[in-house]
Amino acid sequence: MRSRGRATRQLAQLYATSRTFVNVTSFAIDQLGWPAIGRAIARDPRFILAVGAMDQHGPHLPLGANVLIADRVAQAVSQRVGILRAPTFSYGVPISGDPFAGTTGLRRKTLHRAINELFASWEDHGISEFVIITAHRYEPHLEALLMASTDASTNSVYDLYQIDVRDVLESDPESEHGGELETSLLLHLAPELVHMDEVEDFVPDAKALRKYTRG
Repeated sequence: MRSRGRATRQLAQLYATSRTFVNVTSFAIDQLGWPAIGRAIARDPRFILAVGAMDQHGPHLPLGANVLIADRVAQAVSQRVGILRAPTFSYGVPISGDPFAGTTGLRRKTLHRAINELFASWEDHGISEFVIITAHRYEPHLEALLMASTDASTNSVYDLYQIDVRDVLESDPESEHGGELETSLLLHLAPELVHMDEVEDFVPDAKALRKYTRG
């Protein structure tokens, strides 16, 4: 069996001699051919993965709100910094016992295992640093992502809802789930998916808040 170092060197030589030309206007790997991906890794071995979740955000927002938010931020960071990004992983760990139709996802161990296997596969192609971007402030979900690791890479997780935006909100961001922050973001990113005529006022009590953040 070839060593990983030898295989990586051989791939680097292949990328360097490839005559395939790709005008890189996107750093999404599903939109690029392998020569362009190889050259991008040789130039910068960092890699972005957005991880969403499929759960309810009130009657007025789509189930994929977290997916869309994480995806758009990952796109912007990838383009701004000039590093590769994976297709967005749409399923995370859903809120336990959520009765709302359409809420689906993976167990914490399953998500952790899936991310680990993807990281190991990407690492074989020369990726040495993974950046996970998520927008699902649910502790079992975040634990699964924070535990992801490989033999030789460094990994970091950025939960967008940990950003302090209290100075621009009228409501309490701690009770955010389909509230002012998410609704405002979706009105900016995808207004056609927001049904303001179905908005309902709801302030969760302490017990409900624990359920939606800690599991």
